[in-house]
Formats: sequence, C-alpha cells, structure tokens
Amino acid sequence: MSSVVVNDLSLNFGSIEVLKSLNLEVAEGEFLVLLGPSGCGKSTLLNCIAGLLDVSAGQVIINNRNVTWEEPKDRGIGMVFQSYALYPQMTVEKNLSFGLRVAGLPKAEIRQRVDRAAEILQIGALLKRKPGALSGGQRQRVAIGRALVRDVDVFLFDEPLSNLDAKLRTDLRVELKRLHQRLGNTMIYVTHDQIEALTLADRIAIMKDGLIQQLDTPLGIYNKPDNRFVAGFIGSPSMNFMQGKLVQSGDQWLFSSGDLTFTLQGYEFSQRPQQGTPVEFGIRPEHIVIGDGVASQSIQTTLDIELVEPMGADTVVWSNLAGGSFTLRVDSEAVIEQKQQLPVGFSASRASLFSIADGTRI
Repeated sequence: MSSVVVNDLSLNFGSIEVLKSLNLEVAEGEFLVLLGPSGCGKSTLLNCIAGLLDVSAGQVIINNRNVTWEEPKDRGIGMVFQSYALYPQMTVEKNLSFGLRVAGLPKAEIRQRVDRAAEILQIGALLKRKPGALSGGQRQRVAIGRALVRDVDVFLFDEPLSNLDAKLRTDLRVELKRLHQRLGNTMIYVTHDQIEALTLADRIAIMKDGLIQQLDTPLGIYNKPDNRFVAGFIGSPSMNFMQGKLVQSGDQWLFSSGDLTFTLQGYEFSQRPQQGTPVEFGIRPEHIVIGDGVASQSIQTTLDIELVEPMGADTVVWSNLAGGSFTLRVDSEAVIEQKQQLPVGFSASRASLFSIADGTRI
C-alpha cells in the first residue's frame, strides 16, 4: 500500500524548471531517501510534499487523499528541518508541546505524547532545560521530538544531521534507524551524504536536474547503477572509468581501449551489445583484487603505484590505467609502496558498462 504518491509533479520558478513531471510512490512504513548533489531538486520535492511550496502541475497524495492544495498542518505530516528551529525562550517540554497546545488538545493527551516522545528519544532529563543549554545533538533530538508528538503517519526530514559534527552524525544516524524500526512510520529523508543514504534507506531515489535518475535499494544502486551519473555519484572513492569500445571475438565480447583489451565474460548486459559501440567500463575500487587472489580473476594487469593513502581500516591506492586515474581500496595490512609495480585483477561480473552517447547502462 502506498503512503505517499507524487503524480506528474512539476515546479517552475518563472522560466526555470526545477522539478519535471516527476513520479514517485513511497510504500507504507518505508524509509525513502532522496539523494543528490546541491541544486538537484531533492529539498524542493520534499517541500512540495509538505505543502511549503505550491506546485505548478501534478498531484501529491498522502494516505489515499489528494492534499495538493491543502495547508501543511492538514496533510498529516511531521517535518524536521536542517536548522533546529526551536523557540529559545521555551523549555524543551514547552517546545515539544507548543503545537499541541495551539491545536487545543487536552492536557492529559499532551502530557502523554510528550512523555512518549521523550522516552523514545531519551531526552526525559532535558525537559526543563532551554535550547541554549543543549548540545547540537540534543537540540536535533528535540526537533525530531516536536515532529514525533504530532502522532502522524508520515515524517519528512530535510538534511537533519548536516549541522552536526562527524561523530554526532554517526550516532544520530543509528538512532534514526532505530526510531524507524520502532515506529514503523513512513519516512522521507533528504541528504547529500551518500553514507547516510546507504545506511538508512529501504530505497534511494537519486536525483539530478529535477528528475529521478534511479529508484532502487541501496545494494541495487551500488551494484547496478542505471547510468553513468549514478555510478559516479555513489561510492567513495568514486568508481573507476575507462573509455573504449565493444569488440566481438567469436562468441566472446571484449572491451578495448588503446593497447588494453580484456574479456567481458561474466558481465550481464542490460541491452543487446553492438560491435564497435563506444562505452565506458566502470569498476569500483573495492572490487580490485591484489595478492594471491589475482590469479582467480578474469582480468589481470599491472599498475604503477603513484600514491598510497592509509585510511585506518583500509588503504586507498592511486594509479593510472587506460589513460585515466585508477584507484584501489585494499586492506590496511597490505604492504604497498609508491612507485612499485603491483599486479592486480578484477572480474567483469562486478563491472558496469555505460554508453558514451547517452550514459545509460549497457
């Protein structure tokens, strides 16, 4: 059952198209993440769902009800913003209960909802404090709690963790995941941080230029990106790309780039390959094998190592292949030195091929 449906949604600011006939269905109880670079339209889409922006065309349906022209307060949503947006003169308790008091709910129900939110978010000891006496993480919990007390079916998050330091972001990310598992509500979450998207989402909608480029599970997007943009956007370091062409040799398809030619055996083509098609071959840094595992890989070559970056748990190694930058992500215990020649291997079954003409997966 769909909880939120967006039908042919468009939004224009004058002559500028921000969202372009966009369609999206979010299942009941799903955690959907809208991911993309700055300016791709992800926060704009969230604000259209929330009713903070009037759409130019299309519909927004929440729980089988057309809410396209309804006020935000009437849509049955709770929203958490990037800024905490707390009332500085009010205690945490009053910040949590303010909207309920304005709505005229009975005092007993207000007390019950505030206590429930405080228990879930573990902020019971902070109820008598004012925002100025709270840390950034505590303030964001209060902001989440203010949405939580509304007791709605759909929660919208607009980059709620981006103002926090790295450790707090990690801690609150885990808490958000636990919160979703406990409540089971529909959640739509906007971020430009791919780690947040991959760890939190049931599905990710990757956006660019007001359009959804791919909507899939985190693993689906990571392992089988639909196009060159998605492949390059997801992953750190980014996927390695080599430009070349498809060559057929008997029953086998090969990738050829200058003096480099290797087999595509094991690769699952998304569309019928054509002889001589200009393509980009992509392989993720963590799918490159070194050491004893090289002999078992269908593609083998040797790299001249230019730079070694120890990252703690693993090591990023920089080199060149087929005229472009080429990176490996290997175990931190691997002994690799600059300027050494390193045998490496990888398999076409873990690769991606994209048309140079339009960037689609082949």
